[in-house]
Amino acid sequence: MTVLGVSLGNLHPHFHLDATLEAERLGFESVWLPEHLVFPIDMRGSPLPGHDHPPVPPTTPVFDAFAMLSFLAGKTERIRLGTHVYLLGLRHPFVSARAVQTLDIVSGGRAEVGIGAGWLEAECRAAGISFSDRGRRLDEAIAVCKRLWTEDVVEHRGEFFAFEPVAFEPKPVQRPWPPLLVGGESKAALRRAAYLADGWLGLGHTPQSVRPLVERLHELRREAETTDTQFQITVSGEVSSPEDLEVWADAGVHRVLVSPWKRSPEAVESLRRLAEKAI
Repeated sequence: MTVLGVSLGNLHPHFHLDATLEAERLGFESVWLPEHLVFPIDMRGSPLPGHDHPPVPPTTPVFDAFAMLSFLAGKTERIRLGTHVYLLGLRHPFVSARAVQTLDIVSGGRAEVGIGAGWLEAECRAAGISFSDRGRRLDEAIAVCKRLWTEDVVEHRGEFFAFEPVAFEPKPVQRPWPPLLVGGESKAALRRAAYLADGWLGLGHTPQSVRPLVERLHELRREAETTDTQFQITVSGEVSSPEDLEVWADAGVHRVLVSPWKRSPEAVESLRRLAEKAI
């Protein structure tokens, strides 16, 4: 069964609460927030395959994703709350693990943690982090966070992070940790998702375009011997009917993220119209 989530990425933050409350009332499964640490004035590149220009200007308003989602958690009861995606490698694992743990606890176990290596080289430079090393740094950060969420005492000596024995309490509600989903469509990102994560996040797909990626993820999971665990496939795409959801399910997709509005003030009414047709 494929469920519907709502991507809040192209919605002005002023409307995040109203859209989330209405999404929960209407029966949407989740809401998702993108994030960046900072937008340098001189930006190049794009997370969208085939695009060369940044999808947002540097003056785009951005809030801390886990702080905003924790706020939304306090206003809701059932809807799941995810990041799409959080740049875990730009922070020390202590910071990221604590943010994830806090959201999962205050939401009663509703956190979904989409993570990525990042596409914006200038952001890495501004944060004092090598863009070329970001993948290895992310892999190590994932490993450290998993240990913090599950072990009583953690000591680490790695390429990017090193610390003496520490305790990290309390543990997240979801065990062993909230679902980790890796975003990105590069070979490295797909491999990271299959080997280290609980799912994968894709941008702007159709059921036809996502099939080869789903098949590749299944191949990598067999190679990694991780097929005995649950694995979520989440993509942003178009849905207008229950039949569309069946087509997505047939393509191996568990969750489709939608943003059915053209202007932020239209978000609530657009969600109502979509729910009438598809939920």
